[in-house]
Amino acid sequence: MSFEEKLDVVLARHEELESLLGSGDNVDGETFVKLSKELAGLKDIVAAIQAYKKVIADMDGAQALLDDPETDDEMRSMAHDEIYEAKEKLPELEKQLKILLLPKNAVDEKNAILEVRAGTGGEEAALFAAELFRMYEHYAATQGWKFEMLSVNDTGIGGYKEASASITGRNVFERLKFESGVHRVQRVPETESSGRVHTSAATVAVLPEAEEVDLKIDEKDLKIDVYRASGAGGQHVNKTESAVRITHIPTGFVVACQDERSQFKNKDRAMRILRSRLYDMQQEQLNKERAVDRKNQVGSGDRSERIRTYNFPQGRVTDHRINLTLYKIDEVMNGTALDEIIEALITEDQLSRLSELE
Repeated sequence: MSFEEKLDVVLARHEELESLLGSGDNVDGETFVKLSKELAGLKDIVAAIQAYKKVIADMDGAQALLDDPETDDEMRSMAHDEIYEAKEKLPELEKQLKILLLPKNAVDEKNAILEVRAGTGGEEAALFAAELFRMYEHYAATQGWKFEMLSVNDTGIGGYKEASASITGRNVFERLKFESGVHRVQRVPETESSGRVHTSAATVAVLPEAEEVDLKIDEKDLKIDVYRASGAGGQHVNKTESAVRITHIPTGFVVACQDERSQFKNKDRAMRILRSRLYDMQQEQLNKERAVDRKNQVGSGDRSERIRTYNFPQGRVTDHRINLTLYKIDEVMNGTALDEIIEALITEDQLSRLSELE
């Protein structure tokens, strides 16, 4: 199928969806929601196609004026200028369209489970893990997403040994999926009297949030323990067995939640995390199989890979996968400049995927 034919297929589908939703004939509630979502997903590419076709039409119109022997010199000059401008615009418009036509991954549209764990570096690593967790919370707010803490294991002095959250909104996983990996921090800890820079790390995992329809878990594969919550947590701590620990026997995955007063809510949260870990493992295996022949990737997806360094003395953040450095560490940490890194990662991924198709 030629490039132009692909564009016509998209326009035809867009017109068909508008007709179906406009008439409402033989469209039940569930189908209506599904078709509406598909129509909304075509909005950007249809606008780009219309802009592209307008430039082509303008260029054809200008060429027709040049081919007409009765066209005066002033109109010829204007037609030449219009053709020149159109030829300047077309390559970028075509590139944008090719990116928009790249196959969509259904997982990209999902919400996400964020997990942050302190790595090497003791208390300093735990403090950095807490800062990373807050960075994503602030970033979620800038995107209009809902950020819901699921569990936290804190150190008692502001650090997090590990913490997890559910992030819901439009295309959450698509924008956050490249955040998985080892994040390294370089700075002078407050407890360091000699002013020596320390290096510590935290690991981030961004998992597509799986629903029950995505993955069925056999109850026989689960070992569920309930116990009294410990640590900071309000009046219910050590009074009721509200904390829940779920072990998935086949994989050995263990998820514990104790932040809610209700055992039922803690179990529900733990199951959401477990289901997403299992779904992520399943997706990772599929991706490995598909990526055998893939040469260009933004990182390997390996969560042991060091992906980014936050150097506080120099005020810089460096993403090692795309060699991008921003000297605005405060803005990155408060979530306002994180989008610059995320956009660059998405663009790099799109261009590498595009090069494979050409």
